[in-house]
Amino acid sequence: REICAQAGVRDARIEDAFRETPREDFAGPPPWHVASFGSYAETRDVADLYRDCLVAIDPARGVNIGEPALHARCMKELALREGETVLHVGAGVGYYTAMLARLVGASGNVIGYEIDAAIAARAKTNLRGHRNVRIEARSGIASDLPGADAIYVNAGALEPYACWRNALRPGGRLLFPLEAPGAVGAMLLAQRGESATRWPARFLFPVAFIACEAPRDSTAERRLAARLADESWRKVRSLRFDAPDETCWLAGEGWFLSTAPP
Repeated sequence: REICAQAGVRDARIEDAFRETPREDFAGPPPWHVASFGSYAETRDVADLYRDCLVAIDPARGVNIGEPALHARCMKELALREGETVLHVGAGVGYYTAMLARLVGASGNVIGYEIDAAIAARAKTNLRGHRNVRIEARSGIASDLPGADAIYVNAGALEPYACWRNALRPGGRLLFPLEAPGAVGAMLLAQRGESATRWPARFLFPVAFIACEAPRDSTAERRLAARLADESWRKVRSLRFDAPDETCWLAGEGWFLSTAPP
């Protein structure tokens, strides 16, 4: 209840998903390492896992279970419905994957992608009781992704990759951190609309995730970091696939973000 209140989320389904998903089942055995003021603090008190904090999966690499309030806000924006199919890219140990599975219900499906084989193995173990979840130990940036009603990405990406856009069904939502490695990014929500060239899109709030494992493009990284350095990202209203015009905020190959509505 406190997490949802802190997130400004008034949704009983999301509150229930948090209530019914024990964080200690995913964090591994104690002692746990929780982030406090930019560094980890060791604890054996299970109550510490229920603060709005990062919990380490691999503290040496800074790989964590993310902040609950941030994910509560993201789940609200995804507006998942019973029976939908969700792709969870960067599933980690499956804590939020389990919540997505509860939100789509027994008639829905969640496919989690985790590129780290050891972490993916933990996720499979943690989620063995969820019949509507499948974990794949591979990249979620791939041309063979199945059709989905929502794609939730928990790793920083330089662009809305074509494989994600192509996997979206009509009305499908893509939510991901548009972010250059080592820089603060922002969560971008785009929805596949009726138009083939113009989709509604908007940024939600600043975020910082570990980067997707994808080919590096230092020029694109510098350009994105520069564009996100001010508040102009708040003006974005659409994701377009035609020729960039004077409303272009940021462009990539075959796409651009526009300040004009779709």
